[in-house]
Amino acid sequence: MPAAEERLSLTWAGHSTVLIEAEGMRILTDPLLRSWVGHVRRVDEARGIAGELDAVLISHVHHDHLDLRSLASLRSRRFVVPRGAGRILERRGFEHVIELDEGDQISFCTCAVRATHAEHRARRFPLAREVPSLGYLIETSACVYFAGDTDLFGGMRELAPDLDLALLPVAGWGPRVGPGHLDPRRAAETLPLLRPRVAIPIHWGTYRRWGLPRDEATLREPAERFERLAADLAPDVDVRILVPGEQLELALPPTAVRP
Repeated sequence: MPAAEERLSLTWAGHSTVLIEAEGMRILTDPLLRSWVGHVRRVDEARGIAGELDAVLISHVHHDHLDLRSLASLRSRRFVVPRGAGRILERRGFEHVIELDEGDQISFCTCAVRATHAEHRARRFPLAREVPSLGYLIETSACVYFAGDTDLFGGMRELAPDLDLALLPVAGWGPRVGPGHLDPRRAAETLPLLRPRVAIPIHWGTYRRWGLPRDEATLREPAERFERLAADLAPDVDVRILVPGEQLELALPPTAVRP
């Protein structure tokens, strides 16, 4: 009999929050699940995440990526953070906090998670000490790269030799992004380096600073520009644009299935 088809399910909850499900395993990235944080407001209704999670992955300590109120609404078996960020959660009573350095790997369920470099400077508060940022490679029946916040960096070409899916930030909550971030062009320029089968733009169109346009065309423009640039720079990559709350199921070809 032919082998059962492997499938990977993703739900983009908005900003950098993605629920990844495969083989009964559930991982959530950078949960931001409320209507506002600091001086930015969500443009649509905030969404919760039901059920138990196997892991929450935090890429860095900025408030729109490490949001304690959102974390408190979750049930997770482990919280994975960059080295130096663990005390922020532990002081608030969180348990099962795992700190990783770049290159470290942990395994659970049928999954391996490896911390990768991220070109992004991060402090929790202006006078606090800097805490390293991370991306994550998630390997289960597929290989998924969650970039967190990052700029282009030289090691991207060697990051993963057989990458099925890249979750790439393409904008932010303001009119532009600065160094340490990917805009639509720089995100598209990662594709010939990463060589993923599928790319999904994230970190766009969910939160906006007061006074900025919130119409649909303006909100979608970064993702659509990324899609156009990707078609020129990496035509073999399948770009999928999701809206917050939308789920995508990917059937994996036999070559993508890990032993």
